[in-house]
Amino acid sequence: MIQLKKHIWPLLFLIFQGCEGPYISPVPDYPVSLNLNLTANYPIFKNSVGQQLVFTKPIQATDLIGYGGILVCTGIMLDSYGNSQYFAFDLACPHEVKTTVRVAPLPDRLGEVKCPECGTVYNVGYGFGEPVSGPSKHPLKRYKTQLQNDFLYIYR
Repeated sequence: MIQLKKHIWPLLFLIFQGCEGPYISPVPDYPVSLNLNLTANYPIFKNSVGQQLVFTKPIQATDLIGYGGILVCTGIMLDSYGNSQYFAFDLACPHEVKTTVRVAPLPDRLGEVKCPECGTVYNVGYGFGEPVSGPSKHPLKRYKTQLQNDFLYIYR
């Protein structure tokens, strides 16, 4: 009986954790596909800390930039191997949910962006895009990133 009790608690924990379901952003799902050649086009961005790139228009005809555009940033800390961590978010503020209301980098605050409309400040330096001040209760919509050699792939 003791053996059974020992295994029931972790099972119950997993069951109740699964009840929440995945987070659904108020920002609509739009196609995302952006490929960046870091060495050729963004050499300063590669292996940097706290840098940000903003894309409001496609670079190539095949690029898809989400709902409000894409913010690509490097984390404010390097990974355990001394490499940059790359994060990507939709530029649309999840509080305003308009393609024309886009968050913008704060040059005086490392790893943070701000919505010009509602004033919410979001932390992007750790890769979560969570609001740190302002009325928004939702994080920025996050996209997947994958680094292969000199290319950074951003997709949904």
